[in-house]
Amino acid sequence: MRLWPDSIFGRTALVLLAGLVVSNLIGIAVYVNDRSTQVDRARSEAVAERIATLTRAVAEASPEERARRMDFMRGPGLRARWTPGDPLVQVSRGSWRAALLRGAIEEQLGDLKVGEIRIGDGSALLALSGQLRGSFEHWRGRDRRTMMGPGMMRPEPPPGLEGGFAEISKAAVAVSIRIPDGSWVDFATFFVPPQPFWKSAQFLSIVVSTLVVMALALWAVWRATQPLAVFARAADRLGRDVNAPDLPETGAGEMRRAAQAFNQMQSRLRAYVTDRTQMVAAISHDLRTPITRMKLRAEFIDDAETQAKTLADLQEMEDMVSATLSFARDDAAEERRVPVDLAGVLRDLCAQASEAGGDAVYQGPAEKELVAGPSGIRRLFSNLIDNALAYGGNARVGLREESGAVVVSVEDHGPGIPEGELDRVFRPFYRLEPSRSRETGGVGLGLAVVRSIARAHGGDVSLRNRPEGGLKAEVRLPV
Repeated sequence: MRLWPDSIFGRTALVLLAGLVVSNLIGIAVYVNDRSTQVDRARSEAVAERIATLTRAVAEASPEERARRMDFMRGPGLRARWTPGDPLVQVSRGSWRAALLRGAIEEQLGDLKVGEIRIGDGSALLALSGQLRGSFEHWRGRDRRTMMGPGMMRPEPPPGLEGGFAEISKAAVAVSIRIPDGSWVDFATFFVPPQPFWKSAQFLSIVVSTLVVMALALWAVWRATQPLAVFARAADRLGRDVNAPDLPETGAGEMRRAAQAFNQMQSRLRAYVTDRTQMVAAISHDLRTPITRMKLRAEFIDDAETQAKTLADLQEMEDMVSATLSFARDDAAEERRVPVDLAGVLRDLCAQASEAGGDAVYQGPAEKELVAGPSGIRRLFSNLIDNALAYGGNARVGLREESGAVVVSVEDHGPGIPEGELDRVFRPFYRLEPSRSRETGGVGLGLAVVRSIARAHGGDVSLRNRPEGGLKAEVRLPV
């Protein structure tokens, strides 16, 4: 599996989308980290304010009033107790969250001079009472605000902590503060983890905006690379038809300049081909006059055998000149395209060949319409059928449609063509020896004309030897 696309559109889109996704992921990571920090800071300040208020109230009360105040000020999400003995937290932890909470508590306490602030995690609650785990499920299902035992407390977990004991103990925070008289005030509360970012409205908005930007980026890349596809089609069309319409000179500046250069190249090629064609046509036309004069002079040759040979050579020269003129004019390339019943044309050509004594058979659909030049299409398949009859003894013509194109096959039972010559026979004036020598007819332009007409219609022609013997010509024309 290739991960790197082959097209410019695919590569540009992949790089653009990968950069967009990576940049969004980095932005999300920065946002989530900043969001978590801000949430922790806000919660630390809120918890610190409540703890500082309770601590100040206990420190200012007499020992007899402290228990009553603790019960009165106890609320959801926070439990507190006063003890003259061992505090809840024996060993303070040193995490960044503990440091954040300690700093907030010290700021809220202000001028109240406390001896020590200890901050621990849920393990402090577990160490305080071995009954905590055993009574956990009972506590969750019944009265969450009841005391666990003498002097024990457990805060009611706020919404968002609905898991088991292990999950709640991880979120629990224990705080022990030594007030000026040496006794301790213990607190137990929760730091509820924030809602996962992927469940938040911000995440949905980021996903939607990213998809919209991706769609716009893909559309922009497609629009930017479309001229390249147009260039590819124009170059392919130029190889078949040098007289094809010019490219529209629109789009970005680079594309306009490239289109101008392409149109100039096509114009120069068109002029070059036209000049060469006109030169060949002029030479061939001018040769007719001296050939005619030589024929007249040959009539005065006394030796009958010499006269016959001279006239035969002159006739062959005249045939070559006529064929060259016809090929140079290339009327099929300029012919107007109209709907043509291709099946009817093939059936008619086979019928004409049969009437002339040839063995030609058409096998295919009764009708098949194709937009083409009528004279050019008729000349194309007439040459192939004549070649099959002349060099193969028969012609079997077939017609089928596949992959948006019509395919016409012409088969014979002749000797075939050597594999190395299958493409060379399409060259102008190229003739094979001995089976396709000039004695058997032709000047070597028949197959060149066939290929020229097929390519002028956007198709092509190919030859191959049949395994059972004979040659098969296939013409593929786009529907």
